[in-house]
Amino acid sequence: MQDKPIYILAIESSCDDTAAAVLKNDFVLSNVIATQKIHENYGGVVPELASRAHQQNIVPVIHEALSKAQISKEQLDAIAFTRGPGLMGSLLVGTSFAKSLSLGLSIPLIEVNHMQGHILAHFIAEENFEKPTFPFIAMTISGGHTQIILINDYFDMDVIGETLDDAIGEAYDKCGKMMGLPYPAGPHLDKLAQKGDPDRFAFPVPNVSGLDFSFSGLKTAVRYFIQKQEKTEAGFVEKNLEDICASFQKTVITIVMNKLKKAVKETGVSRVAIGGGVSANSGIRGALRQAEANYGWKTFIPKFEYTTDNAAMIGITGYYKFLENDITSIDVSSKSRYTF
Repeated sequence: MQDKPIYILAIESSCDDTAAAVLKNDFVLSNVIATQKIHENYGGVVPELASRAHQQNIVPVIHEALSKAQISKEQLDAIAFTRGPGLMGSLLVGTSFAKSLSLGLSIPLIEVNHMQGHILAHFIAEENFEKPTFPFIAMTISGGHTQIILINDYFDMDVIGETLDDAIGEAYDKCGKMMGLPYPAGPHLDKLAQKGDPDRFAFPVPNVSGLDFSFSGLKTAVRYFIQKQEKTEAGFVEKNLEDICASFQKTVITIVMNKLKKAVKETGVSRVAIGGGVSANSGIRGALRQAEANYGWKTFIPKFEYTTDNAAMIGITGYYKFLENDITSIDVSSKSRYTF
């Protein structure tokens, strides 16, 4: 550990949340998020509206993050920011502001891969939360990504499985929309599923080779199921909503856990962590805890505030990059597609 504490300001603007955080080494001093409610009216994120909202939110969000951390910008040692992946217009706002602040304060600029941030969020110092040891398996599940990754070190990561089509969060939102749930549908579907019978209806589990995923078939099956049942019985979905949600969620959990069990068997690594917005899902969290009891896995589940897009995860990644002197050129540009 450094003798002098390292203060990192982190900026996250990959999609529709404007976020800023201040870290002192691996401790989070502040973690501020401005959520854009306007997209609820459209049933999904509208990129142009998202980038405009980021421009309005970024200054007050950063000001609040510094105020809550009780430090001045002159105390900062580096600026970490999300370079990608994400919506280009949204990323440009965060990238441009980070570059300007880095130049103005004459401190280093550190680019962060958003998906690496979700994984390294497990290394934020938190009471009663144990950090994983290497190697471990990470599953990133969100609205835009579904991956299984073998983590050998902080920045030595190998993707060993990923979705061939839809991401898991996209399947939740689109199937939820078919059921008449508001956007984002995932959290609403999860709450309803907790009250329903998961064995009431059967949905297909796709047979995908290796460690890859597919959710498009499940999405299609749900659509045809709803169309058929509504023709037979008007108001079927409304009358059976909790059971439909529970049955859908059971199917998703089966898909996820089958792949994780296979990944553990193939790699011999039984330390498993999850990250990304869908890692807030109660069913998936419960299944992972049950796997720990049933199979002897060591599981790592992040705090709720570090599951959805946030700047603390960008800050912890920036902190470890700072320790390795992995500094970014001021000429850096955003990348909507950004692999490890």
